[in-house]
Amino acid sequence: MAKKGKEKNTQNKAKHAKLMQRKKNKLRKEKEARAARLKALVQKMHQQNDTQDSHE
Repeated sequence: MAKKGKEKNTQNKAKHAKLMQRKKNKLRKEKEARAARLKALVQKMHQQNDTQDSHE
């Protein structure tokens, strides 16, 4: 038999899902930013090594 009246806990579940999605997005953005910084650093190091090799 189906319950009558207002559904229980739907607002809390929606709020929790929203907050968890926000947390996952934040972690994903931080991971991507960290990877981008690392990639830029590696490129810079390769570029410096190339310029040092050409001077020798």
